Amino acid sequence: MRDHKKQTQGTYSNKGADYISKIAKEARIASRELASAPSQLKNAALLRAAVLINKHVDELIAVNGKDMAAAKQNDLAPALLDRLELTQPRIDAMIESLEKVASLDDPIGSMDSVRYMPSGIKIGSMRVPLGVVGIIYESRPNVTVEAASLSLKSGNACILRGGSEAFHSNQILSKILREALDDSGLPAAAITQLEATDRSLIGQLIGSTEYLDVLIPRGGKGLIERISKESKVNVIKHLDGNCHVYLDKQADIAMAVKVAVNAKTRRYGVCNAMETLLVHKDVSAKALPKVADELSEHKVELRGCSKTRDILINYQVKEATENDWFEEYLAPILAIKVVDDFQEAVNHINHYGSMHTDAIITDDKTTGEKFIQQVDSSSVMWNASTSFADGFEYGLGAEVGISTDKFHARGPVGLEGLTTKKYVVIGDGSIRP
Repeated sequence: MRDHKKQTQGTYSNKGADYISKIAKEARIASRELASAPSQLKNAALLRAAVLINKHVDELIAVNGKDMAAAKQNDLAPALLDRLELTQPRIDAMIESLEKVASLDDPIGSMDSVRYMPSGIKIGSMRVPLGVVGIIYESRPNVTVEAASLSLKSGNACILRGGSEAFHSNQILSKILREALDDSGLPAAAITQLEATDRSLIGQLIGSTEYLDVLIPRGGKGLIERISKESKVNVIKHLDGNCHVYLDKQADIAMAVKVAVNAKTRRYGVCNAMETLLVHKDVSAKALPKVADELSEHKVELRGCSKTRDILINYQVKEATENDWFEEYLAPILAIKVVDDFQEAVNHINHYGSMHTDAIITDDKTTGEKFIQQVDSSSVMWNASTSFADGFEYGLGAEVGISTDKFHARGPVGLEGLTTKKYVVIGDGSIRP
């Protein structure tokens, strides 16, 4: 890898405004070049990045080891440690993601709703980039690659601010990505990782309305709440992932157990993990002991309503409080509630949920369709694990985040979510009377 400028985790508070203004201005200039860059050039940069990451696997793992050692010394939570670690399979997944994004159709410049008007003009909507995207995230170095690749393919420049716990991992990944841009004839300023993790830089970034078009925060609820409240730049966000699985009275019990266990235990520290299990009273006596048996193998702590605790009297189930129904644990903890009917389950999800991802397990077509229609979440699933709420699994190549907002981007935000539209009007000397 080329010898890039040495980057340190130093203090930028005294020159934060000048620093952010400089890199944001450079990103704006780069975004204008990217907006008209041909797909072949963008794809070449993505594939070059995949080659370079594969070339530097040992270095990546070694540098990530330093971040992991420091994180353990600082008593980082197990869920965050899991997000932070780079293993060979996770690096392979980064490479696969880059290759997948390169293979996707480029949305930029595509036209839809093209029509001729009675006045004689031709009008249509063209997909265009947002411009400069700021992405603030914690723990997961793979977000560096996902965010940068989707931004690049959709013609956007991105300014990345990873968490301090992943500082060294993020820096080397960003160097690789910038090298790939340079090798492919695209401006390296299209991908910038902040050279420090000072909190003051976030304040400068979220006020950069002159150069930034949108901010995407990925991290803890406190971080996202702060950015949503203080940012002067438009924000695409989700605050938390309080996901539910509802076992209906018409559920296949074997399927229900398999899906619920996967939704909870596949990975604890991710926003698509199930945090509350709802079970119809008619199947609760049969289903709950089977679920509890499986979860006990994974050492998952159970917190339940009084009916749940009565059924699971031979298990160690803590009494669930009102706060448990709102909680995103990101840990091996699960809240369980027995409901009287379908509508109680839907009402519980719409009241306590975070509008992220919720699933029903049922063999009844009418009930499944009603659940999909009535649950107000960005992803709603029928006989499938909430773990599928992921940009790669949705065929997006990757994601820059999962939006629970209700504007143009909702659910996993991929290429199209990083674009907007402009109207194109073509005439033949046309004038309006």
